[in-house]
Amino acid sequence: MVVSRDKTPSAQETFAQMAQAAGLRGRVLLTIGILILVRLGIFLPIPDIDRNAFANSVQNNPVISFLDIFAGGGLRSLGIFALGILPYINASIIIQLLTAAIPSLENLQKNEGEAGRRKISQITRYVALGWAVIQSIGLAWWIVNSGAARINGELVTAQKAATGGLAFVTQSGAVLSPAALIPFIAATALALTAGSMFVMWLGELITERGIGNGASLLIVVSIVSGLPRSLGQTLELAQTGDRSLVGGIIILMLVFLVMIIGIVFVQEGTRRIPIISARRQVGRKTYLERSSYLPLRLNQSGVMPIIFASAVLFLPVYIAEFTKNPMLAQVANYLSPRGQAPWLYVGLYLLLILFFSYFWTSLVINPVDLSQNLKKMGASIPGIRPGKATSDYIERVLNRLTFLGAIFLGLVAIVPTAVESATRVTTFQGFGATSLLIVVGVAIDTAKQIQTYVISQRYEGMVNQ
Repeated sequence: MVVSRDKTPSAQETFAQMAQAAGLRGRVLLTIGILILVRLGIFLPIPDIDRNAFANSVQNNPVISFLDIFAGGGLRSLGIFALGILPYINASIIIQLLTAAIPSLENLQKNEGEAGRRKISQITRYVALGWAVIQSIGLAWWIVNSGAARINGELVTAQKAATGGLAFVTQSGAVLSPAALIPFIAATALALTAGSMFVMWLGELITERGIGNGASLLIVVSIVSGLPRSLGQTLELAQTGDRSLVGGIIILMLVFLVMIIGIVFVQEGTRRIPIISARRQVGRKTYLERSSYLPLRLNQSGVMPIIFASAVLFLPVYIAEFTKNPMLAQVANYLSPRGQAPWLYVGLYLLLILFFSYFWTSLVINPVDLSQNLKKMGASIPGIRPGKATSDYIERVLNRLTFLGAIFLGLVAIVPTAVESATRVTTFQGFGATSLLIVVGVAIDTAKQIQTYVISQRYEGMVNQ
């Protein structure tokens, strides 16, 4: 096959390289094998838990539904890998936030090079371990409260005692003390934590020796795993013969298709700010002026604003579920998309997405640092003075791009849900804006990495010739 070294690899060339090149083929097979292993681990049951009872108790729970996006149904099935990559994601977000607040972490990231990045990765793993322990204990306690735990072979039910607290009663009527639950909580938390740490290690193994970002691919597999069930339910719905439902399914599919195309364009959209490097003389050599550009993405924050906005709105719901407080339950009802005031939910959701878009972009890109780096390299933006004028210009451009990106994120977050409500087709309820953004973004990044590997194989072939 004759190809140009500057041409983007075609699908034919890419698949040919995946089949023929031993290095790429091995990476692909390793990645697929690990993803299958992680998927199978979700169905390995944890002892002394009635999984059907727990699944029924959390069937309509919005908190579990939101977290299950990243666990691929693992939280409902309560397998060994129930938490999946979720603690590592939380730890990564926490470290990202702390890096902007703690100078020592910021110094590690910016000035220590590869050694600093390895140190931050190690700190992230320790935070993920601590977070996994906290989440495991919380989930074990939730299992007890839902009546799905078995103590000495009997299901235990949490009931309100006469003193106002909780009483734990077995099927035979025996009342257990809280101390009797400690062995169950400890064993369950240990199994969940060990499973989560193993999944984290497998994700890093994919990143190092496979294709793509391991943590991102694990999330994508968790999301996509629910598609066959949703498609099956949609086909059953279409076979009922109701023309309005069939029309609604077609409209919903078209909306998803338009959203995917829009996400691809927005994820790839960049504003290229022209940059001119000054003429330099190094020894006897003179380097002429060079023109390049500074790419600023339209959506710098990715899916993070939607995740943060959803988490903030779900927090009252979670606290109300945990405390059983009537006042908090009323507040949670108002903050629910299907509650008493859906317009309030939509308004707050959009405002939070806008706020977190600016917040996360400010963490990812610092205009002052960019201006200083350009000045150190002897580069400048045409028509803009170096220093504060450059940082102000970059900040203005970033603010406009962030606003446009936030509007798009708000549309992606609201439109599919609104169409589902209007068409009465709720079979894709778990596959919403967050899932679409993650799947499309990871697919683009993984495809680019494969293309980069194929291009590198071209150069190796030219050198060998």
